[in-house]
Amino acid sequence: MRQALKPDQIKIGFLVGGVQKAGTTSLNYYLSQHPEIGMPKVKELHFFDNERLFSKPGINYRAINRYFDRNSAVKIYGETTPIYLFLESSMPRILKYNKEMKLIFILRNPAERAFSHWNMEINRNDEHNDFLYCIKNEQDRIEKEGDKAKRTFSYVQRGLYAEQIIRTKKYFPKEQLMFIKYEDYLKDQAGTLNHVFNFLEVDPENYHYHFKLVHKTIYCQSMSNEEKQYLGRIFRNDIIEVEKLMGWDCSDWKIE
Repeated sequence: MRQALKPDQIKIGFLVGGVQKAGTTSLNYYLSQHPEIGMPKVKELHFFDNERLFSKPGINYRAINRYFDRNSAVKIYGETTPIYLFLESSMPRILKYNKEMKLIFILRNPAERAFSHWNMEINRNDEHNDFLYCIKNEQDRIEKEGDKAKRTFSYVQRGLYAEQIIRTKKYFPKEQLMFIKYEDYLKDQAGTLNHVFNFLEVDPENYHYHFKLVHKTIYCQSMSNEEKQYLGRIFRNDIIEVEKLMGWDCSDWKIE
């Protein structure tokens, strides 16, 4: 029988690193139900994007261990922080921590992702501008307001997936990367989970799937045709590049 790990022996073996508003909360929930997977007590540790922490010499990686329960049945530990794919600084930090890290990313129709993101910020009372204004003025806002604005108001930038995919592949081999199309995940969560469990090398048979609605963004309005067309023009070439990189059919993401 395996012995429970000591606090300094815990090492995260996988990350759900993106993207925001693409089912990462539900995936995090399902992963936490598998007895062979150790997830932290809270979602989104934001360890590898903590600029203050990484500005100091000598990173204390054991600081993240307090979020995990030590369990002899666990084969792999992981956590979910969607912003890791988006922020350039995260991947080299993750690589330095664990060069064998497995990374899971869910990619969603970028226009719908952006609108869901905006609605979330509206509901949080962190956003007070209309959606069209936000997507047209995003870059100016980020340049004027800095890091906080990049993290909060990056409705368009987070949906430009091609560069993020290419950057990630520079640090990690394809065998350690799993990309999931959000729309496929919605159609077959149980099947997707089996693929994820196999990727993480835990037993799919040691888990019984039951659908659970974990989180649903309340939309304050619908996306207008003008907003759709504007985003369609921005994302079109990037979507084509994603299709080439991933071998996916993303015609359902394109707005004519």
